[in-house]
Amino acid sequence: MNLVRHYFPHLTSEQITHLEALAPLFLSWNQRINLISRKDEEHLETRHILHSLSIARFITFNPGATVADLGTGGGFPGLPLAILFPETHFVLVDSIGKKIRAVQAMIDELGLSNVRAVQSRFEDLDIKADFVTSRAVAPFQDLIKWTRNSFQKENKHVIKNGLICLKGRSDEEEARLLKRPYTLVSLTEYFQEDFFSEKALIHIPII
Repeated sequence: MNLVRHYFPHLTSEQITHLEALAPLFLSWNQRINLISRKDEEHLETRHILHSLSIARFITFNPGATVADLGTGGGFPGLPLAILFPETHFVLVDSIGKKIRAVQAMIDELGLSNVRAVQSRFEDLDIKADFVTSRAVAPFQDLIKWTRNSFQKENKHVIKNGLICLKGRSDEEEARLLKRPYTLVSLTEYFQEDFFSEKALIHIPII
């Protein structure tokens, strides 16, 4: 976790311990059910954990807030964010049962009490969240359709309730076509590694 320590120097010892435990735990599950490409395993810290934590550079989630992770897959970005924000409630959602079982097993082994994994299509979920995160899961139009009834009506953060998506820089045109407000942040503003040169965070307020 050298890169994580570099970019997040104020992490507590407990947060560091959890992040360091997450990596081998995830890799063990990946050998069983292929959560990410085997070729990507050596880049786990940069391309998955640090990438997920870019959201923590964009926003500080309030204690008591609810964040839902749509299409969490192997638990990204939800698991690293849950470690960084232990007083925020996280719901990690995916329709694929074997992935959710792996994520819930990791939650249990890490002893994270602020996060749960749910097998469901997001649009079938009865939830009211402050934010919904997503990592290159689907086009914006679909994300908005699936989540439109899933947000708290009251904004309690400086940033308005809505979608926080990890996408490519090239996806800005897709966001522009929505003809609604959005904010795009190039991840090169946060991290120096080459992997982030074409990566972006896009926030779309819903409420």
